[in-house]
Amino acid sequence: MTNFFVYILYSTSIDKYYVGYTNDIVRRLSEHNRIKGKYTDKGIPWKLVYKESYADKVSAENREIEIKRKKSRKYIESLLLSAT
Repeated sequence: MTNFFVYILYSTSIDKYYVGYTNDIVRRLSEHNRIKGKYTDKGIPWKLVYKESYADKVSAENREIEIKRKKSRKYIESLLLSAT
């Protein structure tokens, strides 16, 4: 059974968070840290700071959307604090 993950990355260089989902966190982090002409290029290096595991893609997608809809750095930082 494949697990899916909602993840939060942080870039110290631009002081921003990035929220996404994937079924392979190692590959996805590597992709974010390669220059490819996308939004995340300016934040390299990105560091994985949070993840949640889901049994299916739909649940992970829905959670990613839920976090993004809040448009709240405070909410993201509260997730990080609750995970420690």
